[in-house]
Amino acid sequence: MPDVLRVLSPGILTTVQDLGRFGYAHLGVSASGAADSLSARISNRLLGNDDNAPVLEMTLIGGRFEFGSGTTIALAGADFGATLDGSPAPCYAPIHVAAGAILHCGSPRNGARCYLAVAGGFKVEPTLGSTSTHLMSGVGGLHGGALKRGDVLPINSRSSAKSKKIDLTTIQRLAPRSTLRVTTGPQHEIFGDDGVQRLCAQSYRVSEDSNRVGLRLRPQPILPLGKSKMPTEGAALGAVQIPPGGEPIILFVEHQTTGGYPKIANVITADMPSLGQLRPGDEIGFESVTMEQAIDLLKSQEEILRAAFA
Repeated sequence: MPDVLRVLSPGILTTVQDLGRFGYAHLGVSASGAADSLSARISNRLLGNDDNAPVLEMTLIGGRFEFGSGTTIALAGADFGATLDGSPAPCYAPIHVAAGAILHCGSPRNGARCYLAVAGGFKVEPTLGSTSTHLMSGVGGLHGGALKRGDVLPINSRSSAKSKKIDLTTIQRLAPRSTLRVTTGPQHEIFGDDGVQRLCAQSYRVSEDSNRVGLRLRPQPILPLGKSKMPTEGAALGAVQIPPGGEPIILFVEHQTTGGYPKIANVITADMPSLGQLRPGDEIGFESVTMEQAIDLLKSQEEILRAAFA
């Protein structure tokens, strides 16, 4: 039997992702990549794969997949209550799969996204240097979009790399946060001296119309003290921009590369994976940190991950 994964049911939204497509923002193409890059990396490391090996990102409801040959897989991120031929398939552990086995991933018991990695990685042709699916532009992945019933994904020849384990304490230390840490944005001054403080003093709920482009937050508006009209400029991943209505939007992995709304803050890199596990209706808050603290927090996160697989 060939080394392939067959899509029996794709779930709501399942795409091929890696860590992103960089260097094309000047052409209007944002990086895309895994919404929770930390979980995607862990799923690959459990199998001895490269961090950037293609994985499947399942959102809100997972899919059903059949394996054409024996292999080893790993799931990470939200717990979708996965089963393999009817038996529980745990997250954060290598799982040996027999030829013809069927993996079924349901709805999340926590979080929003689950990542499926296979030993050796999926064999997907890169586009602009990346296999990540950019849904808004139809670039990358298997055919530029979400997986469909009947799709077949080739798997690279089985790797000789050894599978690894990760302990529960490390998983808990790297768990998603509901309080997102932010640095001040380039236009924070127009919201007044206490603008970022007001942002951090309120709680928000993730709107139903959030997606990989941006997360809309309700219902507490943050309004500028004066005119907020500004020229279009470059927009960064994680920017908290404030449109005229005052309800914040956090720019996410498929964000537009330019924009004309003022940006009051920016979610720090260490907390970007937490954004990928937010569901509509989830409540979040913000906490202000300095740039130096943001760098230290990222270094600490990377050290925890490195030590887990040392």
